[in-house]
Amino acid sequence: MKHFKLILILIFYSLFVLSNAQSSEEELTNKISKNIRCLICQGQSVYDSQSDFAVSMRLVIRQKIQDGSSEDEIYEYLKAQYGDWISYNPEFNKYTFFLWSIPIFVFIVGGYLIFRKMKIFKL
Repeated sequence: MKHFKLILILIFYSLFVLSNAQSSEEELTNKISKNIRCLICQGQSVYDSQSDFAVSMRLVIRQKIQDGSSEDEIYEYLKAQYGDWISYNPEFNKYTFFLWSIPIFVFIVGGYLIFRKMKIFKL
């Protein structure tokens, strides 16, 4: 009877561990697929899209996670295959300098114009 209880405890523990491992894999798959652009659907992430491309990308991401690849390695693999455009969060480099600097420039110019306009009204 003692062995039976021990076996049941081990079975339940192993099921618990397996379910947690699968849920963490699924969470990581969802996190990555939310940050990857679907090349077929304009403006949708792989997570949101139901196109054949998006389904296959989710499978590739899931397979890479099961193979032991880290999140950064998966992003690098996808960028090597499809280019930097596939990521919704591009890294800062010489090719994305203008992408990152244009909002700052617009903010500064807009602030200057607002300040200048308010100064005119005070006169």
